[in-house]
Amino acid sequence: MSAKAPHRAGQHPAPVATRYFRCDGDDHVVCELCPRFCRLREGQRGLCFVRACQNGRIVLTSYGRSTGFCVDPIEKKPLYHFLPGTPVLSFGTAGCNLACKFCQNWESTRSREVESMSAGASPSEIAEAAHRHGCPSVAMTYNDPVVFHEYAIDVADACHERGIKTVAVTAGYVCPAPRAEFYRRMDAANVDLKAFTDRFYRELCAGDLATVLDTLVFLREQTKVWLEVTTLLIPGENDSDRELDEMTRWMRANLGPDVPLHFSAFHADFRMRDKPPTPPETLTLARQIARGNGLRYVYTGNVRDEAGGGTTCAGCGTQLIGRDFYEITAWGLTDDGHCATCGAACPGVFAGAPGGWGNRRLPLADVGRD
Repeated sequence: MSAKAPHRAGQHPAPVATRYFRCDGDDHVVCELCPRFCRLREGQRGLCFVRACQNGRIVLTSYGRSTGFCVDPIEKKPLYHFLPGTPVLSFGTAGCNLACKFCQNWESTRSREVESMSAGASPSEIAEAAHRHGCPSVAMTYNDPVVFHEYAIDVADACHERGIKTVAVTAGYVCPAPRAEFYRRMDAANVDLKAFTDRFYRELCAGDLATVLDTLVFLREQTKVWLEVTTLLIPGENDSDRELDEMTRWMRANLGPDVPLHFSAFHADFRMRDKPPTPPETLTLARQIARGNGLRYVYTGNVRDEAGGGTTCAGCGTQLIGRDFYEITAWGLTDDGHCATCGAACPGVFAGAPGGWGNRRLPLADVGRD
């Protein structure tokens, strides 16, 4: 567990010390949390903006500072095979260690106004809020929890003490040692596989593809984390038949047939406002390509598509879960996650009947307050 920052309700805690850095002579330190390896002098901040050099070491400046709390449907993360129909307490902080030109949460991820836009909440207060609002899980989302590593771990520990599961929504851009420590505390993850070319990651995200693929294989082979993958399809950038074929063949060979894949529709935002929205037929074709390459659970998102949103049994083809956006419309699973028709297992984390949270979104203002 990380060193916790002192905190009282309604107050911002002080920065906390971190462990993933090295001294580099000439009064520099190198952050070793992610492959960016920001080399900083005293007072400088990394690209993520929330990790900084202070007193000759790297500190996290956003510990205990959230840019907002909301109860969402778990399907919005998106997670379709993890406690379906249940509410999840979602929160994030400022900052991100990628620089995606199409970021759809850029107001918080690229913000430099951490103090003015953040509310204080300790890990135990977040766990208590999830319990109070009937949420069986807490999601670290909106920005990448990689950059608030120490805070995320402490939140996860506090949640597990109350029997609440934890979810990471992430781009998977992280070094091996902090990655292993982080995912020991997570129960589920949705990883953004933003594209399947180095060109895309380099030019549009200021990152690299190999690190993300390594994270995906690590999660599948070396952890018990329930994994789902999302790709936002941007017209003319990552939606060619060839790229989708190569990506889904890689997933089948390296992650197996049962990791759910979500294709989401793009809308113009941040620094990529010249692109049109993703046509629904592009999502449908992407789903067909993925299923043709052996992926059993492929979904379309950000559009109304009941066929692309439903889960069918890989054994007999019976509909197991019907969805209309985030609303559960049909249920064909037994309490332990098997097809009620043929008995085949449906991969995932299930706990009896689905929840009834539906499409609701409930912003919270009572987290971290007495």
